Amino acid sequence: MADLEYSIADGIGTILLNRPDVKNAFTFEMVDRWAEALQSARADPNVRVVVVTGAGDAFCSGIDLDEYNARIKEPYDLKSLLNDRIHRVAYALEDMDKPVIAAVNGTAVGAGMDMALMCDMRFVAGSARMSQGYIRVGLVPGDGGCYFLPRLVGMARALELMWTGDFIDADTAARIGIADHVYPDEHFENAWRSFAQRLAAQPPINIRMIKRAAYQSARSDLRTALDLISSHMGVVRSTQDSAEAMSAFRDRRPPVFQGR
Repeated sequence: MADLEYSIADGIGTILLNRPDVKNAFTFEMVDRWAEALQSARADPNVRVVVVTGAGDAFCSGIDLDEYNARIKEPYDLKSLLNDRIHRVAYALEDMDKPVIAAVNGTAVGAGMDMALMCDMRFVAGSARMSQGYIRVGLVPGDGGCYFLPRLVGMARALELMWTGDFIDADTAARIGIADHVYPDEHFENAWRSFAQRLAAQPPINIRMIKRAAYQSARSDLRTALDLISSHMGVVRSTQDSAEAMSAFRDRRPPVFQGR
């Protein structure tokens, strides 16, 4: 069994962190594979949704500290490893215009929490716990926490979580805006899988353009955002899937989308 497994089924590309004996702490090789899987999913028409989850009772406990300490000898070693390897996941997600869901099945700590924050949505199991954690081991959030967390919970709450390293439970994560959905452990996998299947059944061009427009609009003024969506609307309206959606709506039947 590989430490990171990537599989495709029913339009869903699943990235499984598979080191349950160490709470899925990731190695540098796992990060390389993680970024490669995202890049592959972006270009693969058979993948319409991506889900990241963990094996066993954890999502991800962050970087493998044994490997980290063995690799880091000089200050630039760490900067290089972050920029050239670990941050490749964030960059790949920035380029990804398909939905990406973090299925947080258990503990998510440090960079493990950051990896969940950078996804589009977070489905969280009831027993899951999250912590920024870096300060507990003498570090600062090195994998996007300072960028993503304030955008989800506001600056004051983000600073509190990063300054203290406190753990929060699933219900608290939902209340402050980190978790989008929380499900009891026994229903968790069925819940996120059902939602991913629902997205995979939607017209893929529309899904991707909605994501592009939403993220781009968050960084644009109103006129720029409306100009962009008018162009997207013109493109989408010309697709076969758009015609199929209208036809199915009129015929009161389920549509079948081909991604064209």
